[in-house]
Amino acid sequence: IRTPLDPEVTFSDDPLRMLRGIRFATRLEFTIEAGTLEAIRGNRQRIGIVSQERVTDELNKILLAGRPGKGFLLLEETGLLGIIFPELQSMKGVEEVDGQFHKDNFYHTLEVLDNLAEKSDDLWLRWAALLHDIAKPRTRKFEPGTGWTFHTHEFVGAKMIPGIFRRLKLPMNEKMKYVQKLVQLHLRPIVLSQETVSDSAVRRLIFDAGDDLDDLMLLCEADIISKNERTVRRHLANFRTVRDKIVELEERDHIRNFQPPITGDYIQKVFGIPPSREIGIIKNAIKEAILDGEIPNEFDAACRKMLEEGNALGLTVKNRPDGGTDIH
Repeated sequence: IRTPLDPEVTFSDDPLRMLRGIRFATRLEFTIEAGTLEAIRGNRQRIGIVSQERVTDELNKILLAGRPGKGFLLLEETGLLGIIFPELQSMKGVEEVDGQFHKDNFYHTLEVLDNLAEKSDDLWLRWAALLHDIAKPRTRKFEPGTGWTFHTHEFVGAKMIPGIFRRLKLPMNEKMKYVQKLVQLHLRPIVLSQETVSDSAVRRLIFDAGDDLDDLMLLCEADIISKNERTVRRHLANFRTVRDKIVELEERDHIRNFQPPITGDYIQKVFGIPPSREIGIIKNAIKEAILDGEIPNEFDAACRKMLEEGNALGLTVKNRPDGGTDIH
């Protein structure tokens, strides 16, 4: 790809053309002619005069390419990335302490993004892939005897999402909350795949992910990356075990987006109490018992749990339920 006129003039006249050139190279899988690429580097600061909305529109179009990672590599190579997306730029690089290195999280992220792009063309799921490790630079720590850690990066990353979306003029609605949710949960299925898979842990994953569970699983599968093919095959096999367990428990327990069978109004009527802290305690105890597999997700079992918890709280039954049919 090259500009028909002098690239210095072309990019100076309309700096957005620099992003368009990178977008074309990404989506068409072309290279950028050396002189044109150098002109982008030389004019990169001029991108600051372009409105954020126009810049973000180009980022979205790059993300929707067949292999969007190439576009972000070009943005980094030309110096544009550090200007328009400093959080992503800060992920690049490797540190060494006592002969121990951590992986380059920038290149890892682009590999995850490209893996995901093979399975889904959903723009917001691709944003989740791009941002899933965004807090690793902030949480990076070297611990003697352990090595490099990034503890809580999923929670710190989730807190960063609203600020990133606001600055990039991305929608501050359900799209942002969806990306934030996937960033916060992205380690959960991977951790399950590395451990003995308990029914309780899988129920909680199903409940917390809700309707976004399938997308979360796609993101996590894309995140299973290693230079050792045997390691990748082992983790993917374990991941299939988690998927099978999800199907089994969903069919049996109906956990996704479930609401406990006992409502707050019902608890108030049974114990003759007004809205209070005790209502929340009882509802939460019922929910936890269902997720732990202590009781089935059924009314009668939940009602028995309600009476048990109410008794523990010193509450007196004023209107005893009879199979759950007398009080509605």
